[in-house]
Amino acid sequence: MKNRMKQIIFIVTISLFMTACHDDLNQDPIDPDSFTEQDVFVDITEAKGALAKLYASLALTGQQGPAGQPDISGIDEGASQYTRMLFNLNELTTDHAVVGWGDPGLPDLHGLYWSAGNDFTGAMYLRLAQEVSFTNAFIQNASALSDDEAQSYIAEARFLRAFAYYNLIDFYANVPLVTQITTDLPSQSSRTDLFNYVESELLEIQDLLSESNEYGRVDKVAAWALLSKLYLNAEVWTGTARYTDCVIYSENVMNSSYVINTTDANGNGSAYDELFLADNNSNGAQNEFIFALNFDGIQSQTYGGSTFIVHAATGGSMDPLSLGVNGGWGGYRTTKALVEKFDYNLVVQELSDINNALGAITDWGIVGDGTPNGWDGPDTEMFEIATNKFALYTELTDGFLKFRFNEDWGNNYGDTGADGILEAAGDNIPVTAGEYYITFDLDNLTYTIETVDFNTLLESYIEGDHRAMFYTDGQSLEIESIPPFDQGYAVTKFKNIDSNGNQGNDSSGEFVDTDIPIIRLAEIYLNYAEANLRGGGGDNNRAVSAINELRARAYGDASGNISSSDLDLGFVLDERSRELYWEGQRRTDLIRFNSFTTNAYLWPFKGNQANGASVSSFRNIFPIPSNTISTNPNLIQNDGY
Repeated sequence: MKNRMKQIIFIVTISLFMTACHDDLNQDPIDPDSFTEQDVFVDITEAKGALAKLYASLALTGQQGPAGQPDISGIDEGASQYTRMLFNLNELTTDHAVVGWGDPGLPDLHGLYWSAGNDFTGAMYLRLAQEVSFTNAFIQNASALSDDEAQSYIAEARFLRAFAYYNLIDFYANVPLVTQITTDLPSQSSRTDLFNYVESELLEIQDLLSESNEYGRVDKVAAWALLSKLYLNAEVWTGTARYTDCVIYSENVMNSSYVINTTDANGNGSAYDELFLADNNSNGAQNEFIFALNFDGIQSQTYGGSTFIVHAATGGSMDPLSLGVNGGWGGYRTTKALVEKFDYNLVVQELSDINNALGAITDWGIVGDGTPNGWDGPDTEMFEIATNKFALYTELTDGFLKFRFNEDWGNNYGDTGADGILEAAGDNIPVTAGEYYITFDLDNLTYTIETVDFNTLLESYIEGDHRAMFYTDGQSLEIESIPPFDQGYAVTKFKNIDSNGNQGNDSSGEFVDTDIPIIRLAEIYLNYAEANLRGGGGDNNRAVSAINELRARAYGDASGNISSSDLDLGFVLDERSRELYWEGQRRTDLIRFNSFTTNAYLWPFKGNQANGASVSSFRNIFPIPSNTISTNPNLIQNDGY
């Protein structure tokens, strides 16, 4: 099992890389305490710290925690973080999300009417350009080290540079290709040239990367996985299909040591939700994560990352504590287009409904100062689960309880000797505060008091696809107007609680521990199936088997499995939605299926229309930021902007 690189994100300061861009700063600093390139690259140990900053620039936003010294100016610091912007650009622009906040430029994204001056599209461009700059500086400086390990570090930096360019190709199409530190204003490269560069880099470094690596760092399989993603989109980005190559590299990943998580650590009937819990670095999910960004509520605080996605999706009547946070921001929900893709039935959502589902209410109940109504009653009534067998889910406090019939002290049972056997008018049964499932067997005079987690319990009362993690109480499926949070189902996919129901490391509930998967094995399964269907070769039976592995995890059994006759491109697109929603994939997928801007697929408020409308095809890519265009005359704005 991989070890977590706990402190990967705050070892070096941003100034290290910024100084590398200016010739007039190639000298020793006046302040002897300053931390410079000469210090960082003095040996391989220090260079590892510099490598950490390359990962950190995708996870964090500045130099002193959540706010105060931002990497990127002109936008709220928390909003400039990579995965937060990835969500806004690739999920909010689709059927997966709407937002009620009125920040300038934010409603434009879901309405598909952004301009070249949009803060969010501009900040993503700068974030990715910064990553390219950082990686270029690292590669140049680390090349002076003679250690073999330095070559592996350089390969990781080259991967991160290729990953940044993969994003730039996707979002902006034609951008400058810069692989050396320079003060010259760069010219644009074509999307095809950029594609070829990313491909060549990944092919060159695949054997330079480690066979396996610390959790949070990339290895050889990550290069294969990014090639799989690159080739899947090749026809859109270059006009030339590369589905055969997508199949080849997807198979490489599928044959690797990464595995689909099947550990249902919290016992709620599915191992899918473990992927998005606060301990997803250790609960089994980590074995599925090929590339993930690490977050910790104490060590790496940001208002982006998982802190954003948990808080922003919480509002209305939702209990923030059940999600491990101290409050909701009341922003993001989903449209019915996502909800209706799932084959599921939310059987119950309240604890009373779960109790009612046990059976008929009876005159047997519990009484005592540890029960909800105290010694004076009335009894908290139990439900008949079988003949003379009763059960109840309830919350207890420190104290005692007994079993009693119809508030009659002439017919009560306790446990004398604390041996689990009940006696008429026996001793009071001691209990401690918590959430419990209590049973009472009248025929055998036995009982159980078992701890449960009500949040997990409520989630387990889903029939069908457990990937459908929505909060519906007080939320309408239909959205008539976007701002009210109660219109549209809330999404509870990401949580700041671990597999045991405990809150993340930050006891205040402000910052979230949950790591965010950027590439995971399930996505590669779906890549393989799609490329196979698009004529890339491979084995259709293997594609069906891979899909069924994901669906068996989602359903908890084989009831959702499909046959080869069910597997077509439309099914794959919907399955990608079900498996990967809110993970930053959707816009790219819809473009590949010619459904993002066209009228082939409409969703609520697409094109800023309640019932959805098509928009101009130039919206398939984002504009290069206006201020970047104005400062570099070598750049030409993308069509339509």
